[in-house]
Amino acid sequence: MARSWASVDWYDHPRWYDAIYAPGTRREADFLEALVERHGRRGRRRALEPACGSGRLVAELARRGWRVDGFDASAAMLAHARARLARRGLRGRLVEGRLERCPDLGKHELAYCLVSSFKYVQSEAQALAHLRAIARGLVPGGLYVLGIDLAEYDSSRLWVERWSGRSGRARVALEVVGRPPDRRTRSETMRSRVWVRGLGPVLRHESNWTFRTWDHAELVRLLARAREFEHVATHAYDHDAARPIPFDGAQLDNVLVLRRRGRGAARISAP
Repeated sequence: MARSWASVDWYDHPRWYDAIYAPGTRREADFLEALVERHGRRGRRRALEPACGSGRLVAELARRGWRVDGFDASAAMLAHARARLARRGLRGRLVEGRLERCPDLGKHELAYCLVSSFKYVQSEAQALAHLRAIARGLVPGGLYVLGIDLAEYDSSRLWVERWSGRSGRARVALEVVGRPPDRRTRSETMRSRVWVRGLGPVLRHESNWTFRTWDHAELVRLLARAREFEHVATHAYDHDAARPIPFDGAQLDNVLVLRRRGRGAARISAP
């Protein structure tokens, strides 16, 4: 008998999302704070999270004394994030907004978007508009920490990643499958499947979406147009602030550290 999959939006289920991603929250927050110490501007500890999702990092930074603003397109995620802050007696400003049309939430010393959500932005013009809007929300010397997986256009392989986690009695497994990227359309088709066990009959949810692709040269050209930023470091998804990596396209998972320009800052060069 064929298994049935409910076609759902992964972001409509923040509890299962948190079961997968929440265990890395403290390490990610440590990473962000270390980057600010190393490359950024110390000051009033104000942070901005585009695509803030379930609010796990908003809450963790707020717990550490940051004043955090965030925005997301998912009403379910925002409701979950606000409830998380309320339960913990923490403060944060969370509003609805999209990456290509960032709301104006004032000035910050730090902005971050760590899990490739940037690839939801579907055009070059929108990507540039996003970077410029984030720059407007940063003080001079403020950092934008941007995680992105680069495309391998010559690859013909599916790529598969799997994670697992728990939420109370629920055991959650996630599988993400990406089809080979298409250089002509600058797109890749993604599918996630979530299994939830331990709450009765197994729940099976499937989501499908399309990312915009960026290889190394395409991303460097975009950054060269975003003159508001200088690129000061690159890290891998291990979030080890003490171990930068070259930004040369050899590694596909990259976390870029972009600094809002001040007087005398050098410009990143296109290849």
